[in-house]
Amino acid sequence: MLDRPDISLRAIAPTPLPVGDLVRGKPAEHVADLVPRLFNLCRAAQIVGVRMALGLPIPDGVDLSADIRREHVMRLAVMLPSRLGLDRIGLPIDWSASQTEALIGPDGFPATPEAFDRYLDSDTGIAPLLRTIASRFAPGEACTNALPTAQGGTTLNGAAQENSVAMRHLDHPVMVWIEDTYGRGPLWRTAARAIDLQAAEEGRLPAPELLAPGCAIVPAARGSYAIEARTDNRGRVLALRRVTPTDHLLAQGGIMDQSLASLPRAKHDQALLLVDILDPCTPLKLEEPTHA
Repeated sequence: MLDRPDISLRAIAPTPLPVGDLVRGKPAEHVADLVPRLFNLCRAAQIVGVRMALGLPIPDGVDLSADIRREHVMRLAVMLPSRLGLDRIGLPIDWSASQTEALIGPDGFPATPEAFDRYLDSDTGIAPLLRTIASRFAPGEACTNALPTAQGGTTLNGAAQENSVAMRHLDHPVMVWIEDTYGRGPLWRTAARAIDLQAAEEGRLPAPELLAPGCAIVPAARGSYAIEARTDNRGRVLALRRVTPTDHLLAQGGIMDQSLASLPRAKHDQALLLVDILDPCTPLKLEEPTHA
């Protein structure tokens, strides 16, 4: 019965590209150039991650913070307002100026719950966007439990984890307040993106990390990007594996599953907004399970 309130949507992703098979046996330098071309998002993170894992130098001009900043700005200023029928924010975008000031306000993101409450009542920057998102989802809707946080080597595990922008700011006082008040849902995740934008502009993002030879973890616009690679003594790639924030997002029992499961059927018309907020790096098909 389609009117059953307990029916939840599920997300269907396309079959992932077999990157390991495509690059096996190829020279490391060729693979380092190829992988970022195969995927059109988070290019800087892919360049840095693949080259670190393969033991290759990182070219001049590859800027992780600029890449992350750009993706956050486009989602906060253009994509989410458009989805919600709001005016786009801060256009035309002046990339030479502070986007924290342009999109959030001259004082940056509120530092306390009290300041955030006042900010939500204002028309400054993304305040109307955050206020509208808060109005679309009641507390507990489209939320997740507190999943294990992707840290270091656990990022290479494909099981459900909190591998997202939010994991970088779990202890921010406003994030703690939103989690306690609304849950780990759309408002929590959108606020995290704004906080992360400010962190990117202030140089406070985590540094790329080489956990071991052939294993790199790199900050990206959706969380942490992990690459594991092995080469032979001729510099040819024997194996390469990518684990992305979207892999964890779409893992069984992960962020997407839990968020859709806690979205009431009466609000399935908000599912595309939810997906835009969760921001997978691959197109998804949403469908209701077939019930006998």
